[in-house]
Amino acid sequence: MKETAITVDQLKWQPDLKQKAILNQLSTHFVQGGFYGIMGPNGSGKTSFIRHLLRFLEAKEGEIYLEGKPLEHYSRKQLATYISFVPQNVNIEADFTVYDMIAMGRNPYQKRFQALSKEDDEKIEQAMEITNCKELKERPFSYLSGGEAQRVLVARAIAQDTKYLILDEPISHLDIRYQIELMENLKYLNEKKGKTIIAILHDLNLSAAYCKNMILMKEGSIFASGMVEEVLTKSHLKAVYGIDFEIYEADHRKQRFYIPIISS
Repeated sequence: MKETAITVDQLKWQPDLKQKAILNQLSTHFVQGGFYGIMGPNGSGKTSFIRHLLRFLEAKEGEIYLEGKPLEHYSRKQLATYISFVPQNVNIEADFTVYDMIAMGRNPYQKRFQALSKEDDEKIEQAMEITNCKELKERPFSYLSGGEAQRVLVARAIAQDTKYLILDEPISHLDIRYQIELMENLKYLNEKKGKTIIAILHDLNLSAAYCKNMILMKEGSIFASGMVEEVLTKSHLKAVYGIDFEIYEADHRKQRFYIPIISS
């Protein structure tokens, strides 16, 4: 049995006491080596949830444990050696090269003003190889297309070489080719490198094709969690998204397809 990596216990969060809670008594766990998709409509609390896992937001009610230790007991630098993060987008004003951006993934392991070591260089090269970024290494990051920039952000997270990789809507603004390419990279990291992947996703079909487990959120709570086929059912999708779906299965590919029903 795989060990529990991250445990969330009764997490509640409301930015203002006058406002409705954005996260409401949320409890779940992630096992090592899992590939988790987090789904739900806009405003369901997905981003607030992962921001707590990253300690961008501090848990004021409830507790989060990383490998059995309360999350707040880790320093920021320690946490960065366990968890890497790929944001939805990044605004970079300075003209860092692609190589510079990827090299930032090694910062948690370096002392101040320390030069890159041979191990750092090897990790950066491996990350560029996995994400096909080598031909971009000298280009300014700010000049890249959306798909290219997302590949670089994933490469930076790979170079960081953590057990856990969290992504916030990594494919939302990419064309279908780059969506598939990124999801294949995540599959490789999960299956070949043993990384635990936690990703906010919106595409039901890609999520079902790549994720092993699913967390379906509604109004700040977990509506359903478990294996993909157990969570992404017609009744669950209707209850969460408020529309009907048809589900088709391609037997020769062992892949499910989710089609929203448009009322006439």
